[in-house]
Amino acid sequence: MWYAFVLVVSFLLGSLPWSLWVGQTKGVDLRTAGSGNLGATNVYRVLGWRLGLIVLVLDVLKGLIAVEFSRGLDPKAGWLPAAGGMCAVLGHMYSPLAGFKGGKGVATAFGVFIGLAPIASLLSFTVWMASLALGGWVSVASCLAALMLPVFVFVTRDDIQSRFPWAFALAIMIALLVTLRHTKNWDRLRHGAEQRIWEKRVETPERGALPR
Repeated sequence: MWYAFVLVVSFLLGSLPWSLWVGQTKGVDLRTAGSGNLGATNVYRVLGWRLGLIVLVLDVLKGLIAVEFSRGLDPKAGWLPAAGGMCAVLGHMYSPLAGFKGGKGVATAFGVFIGLAPIASLLSFTVWMASLALGGWVSVASCLAALMLPVFVFVTRDDIQSRFPWAFALAIMIALLVTLRHTKNWDRLRHGAEQRIWEKRVETPERGALPR
């Protein structure tokens, strides 16, 4: 029962829909604006980089706090921080506070792995930054970073020691979840319709990409 409580709290932490709430302060429901995704990238495209950055930081903190909360309540349960982190990511993706809609989990997963495997998380972030700088697609950068995360966790396993089995298993699950959450992005890439980070247009779920 105690472990269940920890996991529920971690899920609720992850489910805090900061992008939705920030959008509502501006009179915008991000579930129906832009791409319809409740993530920092959609906040950036619809409301600007300042609010996008705020949401990005808050989403990262959700994952990190969930891991530290889980670890602090039972330091001997090595699996618990990874399980709490997984619950936080799922809460972000399927938030009951936003009609079970959410983001794609990249920022929250980054926060989780700052707590679980900091070197691996920074290496993945480097892949994300390099891919974004070269191609300009957030979706491609996010998927590449997620797919490389298990590799980086494995390579840095000596640094995380006893946490390695749980962190490695979670990294594989995160890689699969993030890739699946980007299915629509892959379809747009195949059709040449995926927008780059610097393009000044907004996507709506109903009408596709429109000039801003």
